Amino acid sequence: MSNAPLIERYLGVPLLRLHDAVYQKTNGRIGHRFPAMPPSLLLHTVGAKTGQARTTSLTYASDNGSYLIVASNGGQDRSPGWYYNLRAHPQVEVNVGPKRFPVTATVLSNADDPEYARLWQVVNRNNQNRYRGYQKRT
Repeated sequence: MSNAPLIERYLGVPLLRLHDAVYQKTNGRIGHRFPAMPPSLLLHTVGAKTGQARTTSLTYASDNGSYLIVASNGGQDRSPGWYYNLRAHPQVEVNVGPKRFPVTATVLSNADDPEYARLWQVVNRNNQNRYRGYQKRT
């Protein structure tokens, strides 16, 4: 069962699914910016188990030319599927708006690393401290 607040489960999740569908259907032309939300990108991965193409929209923060995403899975106890896809196949593509280009994913997971701590602050601030709330729930 989800540990997300009721408002997120019954209002937020359906809106995010709609946003994701529109962003994907328009190939990034509509959906990069969503009212009251940080910008989002489309992440194109290859399935870790299936080898099939997968696409998902994610909010991101920018830092020195890098796109920072967080595998929070909406504050759930498990990582999202795209995280495992990135681990298995780090050569991916992203759409930032309608522009699609290749990138190589780097996973940062050592919370004791000063760079990790700095980047955590960047993404958390960009997402209105959403990830701090997720940490409290998990």
